Amino acid sequence: APEEFLELLELLVSRARTYVSSLAAMEEFHLSLSQCVVLRYHWIDPFVRSLKERLASFHRFFCVADQVKVYTNQNKTRTFIGLEVSAGHFQLLELVSEVDRVLEEFDLPTFYKDPSFHISLAWCVGDLSDRLEGQCLRELQDIVDGFEDSAFLLRVQWEQIRCKSGNKYFSFPLR
Repeated sequence: APEEFLELLELLVSRARTYVSSLAAMEEFHLSLSQCVVLRYHWIDPFVRSLKERLASFHRFFCVADQVKVYTNQNKTRTFIGLEVSAGHFQLLELVSEVDRVLEEFDLPTFYKDPSFHISLAWCVGDLSDRLEGQCLRELQDIVDGFEDSAFLLRVQWEQIRCKSGNKYFSFPLR
């Protein structure tokens, strides 16, 4: 992440910590195109090959992630502050459709029906969404909206899709 993005992240996390002191900033950033699934060892290579084939025709594209939103995981054991995608949603849905087809080949759960594509910025244990919604969320959005060069910083070019399996990463460049 560029230094300016990390400055914005620090401002956001500092403000949010006045509402939830246990928030931890993310150290790596990603946007999910699938749920976490368990792959049997002997499935990894065929799964990766299938992903590579399905994603080969996709071109690079831009999206904008500039809407602050609060999320919880399915079990309500973690709360996240993220930046929701406001432009590029259609291209992400097309990618998810192809990833879902691969997941179906292996009888694995597909992605959420109406996904909220986002990049997580910070997290904490438990469901503390009630403390972060409302006034806190408005203050965080004001920081994003007022941050110098935020329009440039929050515009992301997708050049590759990555798949993580255990400690291995597989990269699929977009054309």
